[in-house]
Amino acid sequence: MDVVKLLTDFSIDHRTGGHKHCRPGWVNVPCPFCTGNPGYHLGWCIQDEYWKCWRCGWHPPVKTIAALLNVQTEQAYYLTQQYDANRTIVHYKKRAKETFKLPTNIERLNNTARVYLKKRGFDANELKKQWKLKSLGPLSTLENVQYKHRILIPYIWNGKIVTFDSRDVTEKQSSKYQACPVHLEKMERKKMLYGAQEHWGETGICVEGPTDVWRFGVNAFAVSGIEFTHTQVRLIAQIFKRVLIVFDGEPQAQKQARKLRAELKLRNVAAQIVTLPTKNDPGSMKQMEADEFVKKILQ
Repeated sequence: MDVVKLLTDFSIDHRTGGHKHCRPGWVNVPCPFCTGNPGYHLGWCIQDEYWKCWRCGWHPPVKTIAALLNVQTEQAYYLTQQYDANRTIVHYKKRAKETFKLPTNIERLNNTARVYLKKRGFDANELKKQWKLKSLGPLSTLENVQYKHRILIPYIWNGKIVTFDSRDVTEKQSSKYQACPVHLEKMERKKMLYGAQEHWGETGICVEGPTDVWRFGVNAFAVSGIEFTHTQVRLIAQIFKRVLIVFDGEPQAQKQARKLRAELKLRNVAAQIVTLPTKNDPGSMKQMEADEFVKKILQ
């Protein structure tokens, strides 16, 4: 289906590149299924022809067109047929994997980063020691992508750094997080778990992102967002016998938590959803409050 033409003809806001939410080979639009989260999270895969939101997952083509255009399902079906008949073939060649790289201008955790972490209620020295955090300086780049004034968050698997994420410490950049380009990752973030792998036991606390892991400690692991992959589900089932799922309180996050619980139970994992004591995400909790919460749910 020629989605670009359809979106253009109906004046639907979309991106085909040059945006933090749009990777090569995708057409991205604001997701109509998880409103309240600004950004172009819903993408159309040009090569394989399917819709998938980075936050709420896969959606049927006709249902998605109906939601985007605010039309009935029957009309959406007709449009998909019409734009398929007039389809412009787009040949997209997936970029080959290259050698894993880190950004340039990596520094020790600097004062700006320490101030940012302190404001968030974190102990910078503890995070530096446990999670190997470093700073990215004002000249930090990777393949012409700017990574300046960020905290470098290494993803370590089997004792080796296999990819990374980074967090803006100025609160002024358009993108809070800037991850490693997919073609440079030694291992994709959505095919692993973030956390202190060497400290995991039979019970794990599943959270969304690295800052949640920092707050809850070595018993926690993150799936890098509320969306998870089958690879991650298999890893969780291989490693843990019991999993406590602690996602943000927003409806879409809780919906994904329920999906993950069901997937894990199918694999004989004792999975349960645990509600946060506040409406905030784990990373925004006070450390003392988080410590008490972890102690309670691990009993």
